[in-house]
Amino acid sequence: MKAWIPLTLVFALGTAAHAQATCTYPRSPDAPPDGNTATKDQMIAAKHDFDRFNGEMNTYLDCLKLEMDAATPKDPKKLTPDEKKKADEAAKDIGAEKQRRRR
Repeated sequence: MKAWIPLTLVFALGTAAHAQATCTYPRSPDAPPDGNTATKDQMIAAKHDFDRFNGEMNTYLDCLKLEMDAATPKDPKKLTPDEKKKADEAAKDIGAEKQRRRR
């Protein structure tokens, strides 16, 4: 049973590339102003920009979750050989991406 959980997770994460096609990553907030020299209005504007980004990021993450949930098979035993192969390839890609990010 425990072996199916990682397989299902890998298959779901493998579909993230597809999910990105319909889920739009939000624009990052501008760099915050220097607190020592910024005016109150500049600080408030930066806070509003961050709040916008935070809300849009939550929407983006919800979108990804919905797409991954829709793509995840309900019963891992029903994976076709092609789906199993894609899941294995996705696991390798995820591992390579994790290694790249650690550098």
